[in-house]
Amino acid sequence: MVEFQPQIVVFACNWCSYAGADLAGSSRMQYAPTTRVIRVMCSGRVTVGFILDTFRRGADGVLVTGCHPGDCHYISGNENAVVTVRKTVRLLQLLGLEVERLRLEWISAAEGARFARLMTEFTGQVRDLGPSLLGNGAEREA
Repeated sequence: MVEFQPQIVVFACNWCSYAGADLAGSSRMQYAPTTRVIRVMCSGRVTVGFILDTFRRGADGVLVTGCHPGDCHYISGNENAVVTVRKTVRLLQLLGLEVERLRLEWISAAEGARFARLMTEFTGQVRDLGPSLLGNGAEREA
């Protein structure tokens, strides 16, 4: 039997967490190969619609990452991300989807090891939950 490999999508802010992800990659740190990183200018740019659409398109887990509080290049973008994730958690509950499939983390450009560790941990957490019921299996095959 083939072990379930969750599809994880990471929305990573351009200035900090994307650079942290890049550091993890350039340092050859290992994490799940089923992870897809999407660079956004700021974690505050991620919307409820982006997250829900990502689940609808087959993601089993979504991680929103941004600059540490007080370090946002857009002053309060990461504070907006907190509000967005809280709203999305409430919607996931209404949809009957486990809220543990969505996570918000702060990762700086110098935290490549933290990025890799979080990805391994989050992938394991989502693997334990099993495939998302919200995603469209047909799109996953594509």
